[in-house]
Amino acid sequence: MFANYHTHTPRCNHAVGSEREYIEHAIAQGFSVLGFSDHTPQPYPKSFVSTIRMGMDDIEDYTSTLVALREEYKDKIKILIGYEVEYTHKYFDKLITELRKFPLDYIIQGQHFAPDEPSGAYMGFRSSDGNRLKDYVDLTVEGMKTGLFSYLAHPDLINFTGDDATYQKHMRRIVEAALEYDVPLEVNMLGFAEKRNYPCSRFFKMASEMGAKFIIGCDAHKPQAVLQPQAVPGFMAFLDQNGITVTDNLLELARL
Repeated sequence: MFANYHTHTPRCNHAVGSEREYIEHAIAQGFSVLGFSDHTPQPYPKSFVSTIRMGMDDIEDYTSTLVALREEYKDKIKILIGYEVEYTHKYFDKLITELRKFPLDYIIQGQHFAPDEPSGAYMGFRSSDGNRLKDYVDLTVEGMKTGLFSYLAHPDLINFTGDDATYQKHMRRIVEAALEYDVPLEVNMLGFAEKRNYPCSRFFKMASEMGAKFIIGCDAHKPQAVLQPQAVPGFMAFLDQNGITVTDNLLELARL
């Protein structure tokens, strides 16, 4: 594939490697486009400090570093500046206002908590609670409706262990929103490589049958993870088994 839009930096406190190392590895792997989308900072209360994302005061350094590297590497690869954004009721509008003050090409939606990180629960933890599943889907769909996100990262991150009928009832609403608002759904290579609960066939088989659009995201937290899909054992078979077709992986970026 030509492009990867899901790349992190050490600023999120759980990734390693310099931006230059990610870029060099992407070039070596034959990518034409590399988008950085580190976990966005959030304008949380000062009493809460997140350990999984950069701080609001890191925005300037993040963007200035990537602007300089974009110019340096312009003849070798296209560098895009983005964020993986958590949609919330409390913080989203204020966050977008702040992000727009700096160079910004796109944002991808990545829901990890409901209703938000300071007051909610991590959705990747196993749970059979149908209300928790509904809350995750409600928030995800609301975010998609804004029209600001270029795609939805790991749409099936929710680790619901309850009955399949409840799962299908709610998760199909994500696919319906993806179709209505033309939002591609990400097949997450990191989750697959690390054998996480996502990507899962029960979601992607349904999404494929409903006619959703897909994109592959490396979700790279180290330079060596910027890989072509064929390099991840079993990943191409997963795509084939679930009727997922992705060609060049090039994305039409949503307007910010």
